[in-house]
Amino acid sequence: MKFTYSTMRDYVATSLDAEALGDLLTMAGFELEGIEEETSEDPILDVKVMSNRGDGLSILGLAREVLAKDAGSQPTDLYLAAKSGFADFAPSRPAEATVRIDSPACNRFACVTVSGVSSAPTPEWIKYRLERIGMRSISLLVDLTNYVMLEIGQPLHAYDLGKLGKEIVVREAQDGETIKTLDGVDRKLSAGQLMICDASRPVGVAGVMGGFDTEVDDATTAILLESAHFLNTSVRKTRKQLGLNTEASYRFERSVDPKITDVAIRRFLQLLKTVLPDVSISEITDVVRSEPVEVVVELELARASRLLGMEITLEEASRYLSALGFEILATEPLKVKVPSWRPDVVRAEDVVEELGRVHGYERIPEELPIGHTTMGGIHGKYRLSDAVIEGMIRLGYVQVVSHTLRSEHPLDAPTDRIGPRNPGSPELALLRNSLLPGLTEAALRNGGKDVHLFEVGQIFEGQVGNTKEFPHLAILSTGKLTPANRASEQPPVADFYSLKAELEAVLTGIGVTPQFSTKEFRPDARFHPGRKAWMLDQAGEWIGVIGQIHPLVAEAADLPEATFLAEVWLDMAFHNAQENPQLNPISRNPAVSRDIAILIDKSVPFDDIKSAITTAPTDLLEDYWLFDVYEGTGIPEGKHSLGIGLQFRKMGANLTDEEGNQARDAIVAAIVELGGILR
Repeated sequence: MKFTYSTMRDYVATSLDAEALGDLLTMAGFELEGIEEETSEDPILDVKVMSNRGDGLSILGLAREVLAKDAGSQPTDLYLAAKSGFADFAPSRPAEATVRIDSPACNRFACVTVSGVSSAPTPEWIKYRLERIGMRSISLLVDLTNYVMLEIGQPLHAYDLGKLGKEIVVREAQDGETIKTLDGVDRKLSAGQLMICDASRPVGVAGVMGGFDTEVDDATTAILLESAHFLNTSVRKTRKQLGLNTEASYRFERSVDPKITDVAIRRFLQLLKTVLPDVSISEITDVVRSEPVEVVVELELARASRLLGMEITLEEASRYLSALGFEILATEPLKVKVPSWRPDVVRAEDVVEELGRVHGYERIPEELPIGHTTMGGIHGKYRLSDAVIEGMIRLGYVQVVSHTLRSEHPLDAPTDRIGPRNPGSPELALLRNSLLPGLTEAALRNGGKDVHLFEVGQIFEGQVGNTKEFPHLAILSTGKLTPANRASEQPPVADFYSLKAELEAVLTGIGVTPQFSTKEFRPDARFHPGRKAWMLDQAGEWIGVIGQIHPLVAEAADLPEATFLAEVWLDMAFHNAQENPQLNPISRNPAVSRDIAILIDKSVPFDDIKSAITTAPTDLLEDYWLFDVYEGTGIPEGKHSLGIGLQFRKMGANLTDEEGNQARDAIVAAIVELGGILR
């Protein structure tokens, strides 16, 4: 927006020169784009007004900013008169025009009729200021409407009353209607475009441009002056459809104060009477379809100071906001009513911005930022997922990434399925509820035997409107465990126990000690009923299932019967996982090994024996392993002999034989309590 320095001085008494005034407006959020004729007595300032600050497209609006930021500036009598609405208006006859608003796109329409108008010249000072900022001087009436728009921000339009009926209708155009606008172009109208009409025809495009047929000219002796408030989206739509750009539409699209329609009329008439003192003025016809919604915002000043990084006192905040037109309703907490010309202020943070602008962002002290920074790298459940993937790859498994959408499959989980409303094909009609079908397809593409695959991904369960997704680990293992180039005559093959050991290794790597139970947590017909187990973590929470595929399902899926599967609900497994595993220091001293043979009932789970070994009263145990299971000659019925290796090590010193024997005896004593006998 361009304006002359003298025009601003009419509203603000200030000692700031044009350059200082531009700097002040820049720091208030209205960036100075340049000063023209800076060395002249009346330089021209050009400031950039943001699209949400329509109030800045007027001298009055920018004057508020100057008065709020510069304590040395004072309002002039003209500013105070504008603030009071130019209340010294004295009509000489009753209202003549009638107004009807038939569209919600018009909130308010005011007009006044003036007779006794003559073709007097525009005052030189007004003509000078308009032409300096690039507005062409046309005639007294048109120049006054433009000057009031520059001062107040409210577009006006003057109609020749002799060419216009006194019944005004604000309505939307009908398809096929036409209007010849002031630029002399006949324009075809479309339904929905807001028009100003008399009883018979459109006479103006609302908020954009008046009509040619009712234009004022040198022969005009009476006028109807229009001042209205239109919905900004309606003006924007009509302006784009008709290909018109005007100063009026530019302001309406960026919001105009809905409460100054009558104020602008009174300012126009005040200026008109200085040139034509004998004109006859009617009362103002003012029709309000809808009042603007009042916005009240509460703000804790302590929070404002914290957000801005500088202290603002209650006295300062009250002074700043009052100067900007906010009404202070309460002080603890600060409660303000937002002025009608600020539709961009709707919440507490907007008021904080106002305080910061006026107090001065340049006054924020230079301090190093404080607070908590976001942890770098992968962490949390994502790091645990990566650890699971890395663990499976180290065991020789191949990772698979399958499609989330698929068709039905024999290895689908026994839960509800859901899919997109309009699937692209039957093969992509459902969201997967298990990763095993994808592993099966990958296995079949690779021969269907001697394959060991896994996938980590999301599965989906639920119904329409209540769908949940969970991260899963799925494993498929079948055939030889040794690669072909290393195979012996009788290579080991996948079975329940190989898969169980691999799962234990992977889960132990994230701090989960899995336990296995034959208790049925939920029916799952995909697994062999006698060759499956349910996995629990160390807290006893269910985390997955492992077992051999059911023979009928294997046949339906075209897999070998000796196929072993596992599914782990990772979100549940991660509940008691350790993102950062606890590491123990390594001793430089040699270890001492002891082997023991224990005769014990077959009914005693090895998990109980492991627990007895690890909880025995010795801190020298470093490792243990089962290396032999013997059932045969010399072993009573119902029992077996277990060969267990024990490894002891001491930190910072060598172990003696006696210390090694004492540690071994402590472990043996713990196993004896389970009914074991040392052989």
